[in-house]
Amino acid sequence: MAGVDRRRIEAAVTELLLAIGEDPDREGLDATPQRVAESYAEFFAGIGADPLDHLRETIPTGSSDSVGELTGETVIVRDIAFRSVCEHHLLPFTGVAHIAYVPGDAVVGLGRLPRVVDTLASRPQVQERLTEQIASAIDEGLAPLGVLVVLDASHQCVTTRGSRQTASTTVTVASRGTLASGPGRSDVLALIGSGRAHD
Repeated sequence: MAGVDRRRIEAAVTELLLAIGEDPDREGLDATPQRVAESYAEFFAGIGADPLDHLRETIPTGSSDSVGELTGETVIVRDIAFRSVCEHHLLPFTGVAHIAYVPGDAVVGLGRLPRVVDTLASRPQVQERLTEQIASAIDEGLAPLGVLVVLDASHQCVTTRGSRQTASTTVTVASRGTLASGPGRSDVLALIGSGRAHD
C-alpha cells in the first residue's frame, strides 16, 4: 500500500476552498491544504493494513509468567480511546472501545488490542461496521471461546450538523461465541458498565 497521495489531497482541498468562495492563498489558509493532507495521512493510515498483524504473537494459556499460571478466564480491556472518520460526511467520530474475550488456547499482550482498534478505525468507517470488524479480527486472530466488543462514540455528523445533538453518543455491540448470549454476556456487560461510574 503506497499510502495517501498528499499532492492530490492538497489540490482537492485548494479546489474545495475555491468552491466555498474562499481564497486559498490568503493568510491563514495558505498552508491549509498541506495541513489537511498531513491529517488525512494519519486518519487513513489503516487503509491496506492488516489488523491481524497485531495478534500474531500470543501467549499460550496454561503457561506461567511472573505472577502465576495464565488461565482461560475472561479478559476485559475498557476505555480504549479511538478516533475514526465517518465515510458518509468525512467528519470524525471519537469515543471508547471496550473489548472482552474468553481465551481459547492463547492470550495476547494487552497493548495489542488498542492497536487492532486503531488499525481498523484509521480508514473511512461507519461505527456499526467498525464494531463488527474488531470482533471478527479478535475472533480470527486469537480463536477465543467468546468475544464481545462495545463502542461508544460521538459523531460530528450528528453533533455539528443536521439535528446538532451535541450530547448524543452512539453505542454499538458485536459478539461471538460464548459471549453472544447468556449469563456470561450479561456479566461482561455489567463489568464494562461498572467502569463508567465516573460519567
